[in-house]
Amino acid sequence: MLPIIDGHNDTLLAATSDRAGGDFLAERDDPDGHLDLARAEEAGLAAGIFAAFVPNEGEQEDWSELPPAVDHERARRIVDEQFETLHDWADATDRFRVIGDIDDLDACLDGDAVGGIPHIEGAGAVDPELVNLDSLYETGLRSLGLVWSRPNAFAHGVPFEHDATPDIGPGLTDAGFDLVEACEDRGIVVDLAHLNAAGFWDVAETVDAPLVVSHAGAHGVSPASRNLTDEQLDAVADSGGIVGCTFGTAHLRPDGERGKDTELSTLLDHIEYFADRMGVEHVGLGSDFDGASVPEAVGDVTGLRDVLDGLEERGFDRADREAIAYGNWRRVLGEWWR
Repeated sequence: MLPIIDGHNDTLLAATSDRAGGDFLAERDDPDGHLDLARAEEAGLAAGIFAAFVPNEGEQEDWSELPPAVDHERARRIVDEQFETLHDWADATDRFRVIGDIDDLDACLDGDAVGGIPHIEGAGAVDPELVNLDSLYETGLRSLGLVWSRPNAFAHGVPFEHDATPDIGPGLTDAGFDLVEACEDRGIVVDLAHLNAAGFWDVAETVDAPLVVSHAGAHGVSPASRNLTDEQLDAVADSGGIVGCTFGTAHLRPDGERGKDTELSTLLDHIEYFADRMGVEHVGLGSDFDGASVPEAVGDVTGLRDVLDGLEERGFDRADREAIAYGNWRRVLGEWWR
C-alpha cells in the first residue's frame, strides 16, 4: 500500500472546538469527522500537515466578503492550545508523532507512526515584529500559511466567491516580506493557500525555495477566487513546487456548489488538470479534511485509497501515483526544511 502525505487538514480545530471530529485518539465504531488515528492507519496516511486555525469571532453571513482580521493575542492563545493538543497526542501513544525534520517524515513513510506536521493557517498568531517566530518554531511550527481568507498584518486573502478571480487587493505588506524571508531562513514552509494574486506574485519573486500551495483547485476547472490560475500553476512548476489538490466541493465543482454528491471524477479532473499543466511532479493531495465539505465518494481519510485507485483508472502509472501520494510532498518539504 502506497503511503500518503496529505497537505492540509483542520482536525486540530475539530478536536478543540464543537466541530464534528472529537478525540483524535479514540477508537470508535461510529466516528465523527473525517480524520482520526485509527482511520489514518487504515488509509495508509503516513503524515499530514495539521493546521492550527483561529475561528472568526461571530457569525459570517456573507462569505463573498472578507472576514475581519483576528486579534493577535487571541490568535496566539488558540494556536498555543492547538499545538499543545498535537503534542499531547504524540505523548499519549507511539502510533503518532510530531514531525520536526525530514528524518521524522521518512520514519513515518517507513511505517513507524502517523506523523503530524505543525502548521498555522493564517499568520495572525505571529507578532508583526516577528518577536515570537522563533518560539513558535521551537514549539513545532514547520509550515505557515500567510493568510486564511481574511487580512492580517502581513498579507491579504481572497473571499469565497465563484466566477471570480484571485486578483483582488494589494500584495504583501513590509512586515509580510520580512516574515517570508524569516521563514525561509528558518526552514518554515511558506504556504500560499488563500493568498490573493498580488501576494502570490510577491512571494514568488522573494523566495528561492519551491512555491507551495497546500490546498487549492484549478481555476480552469472551477473558477473560484480560491483556485489557482494557469499562470500561477506555471509559476509553481517553474519553482519546482507543489499544489495539494483540495477535496473541498465548493472549489472542485464548476458550478461552485458545496454538494457532497459531487462525484469523485470531479476531484480527479482537478488532479489531472494540474498534472497536464504542471507535470505530475508538482501535484499532491491537500484534502482539507475536517475543514470543508468533501465528496461522499471520498467520505473520510479512508477514501484516499479510492482517489489513488481513480488515478490508476485514468492511466496514472505507479510512479505517477507514488509522486502524487507522497513523493512530491517529501521532496518539497525536504528542500524547505533546515
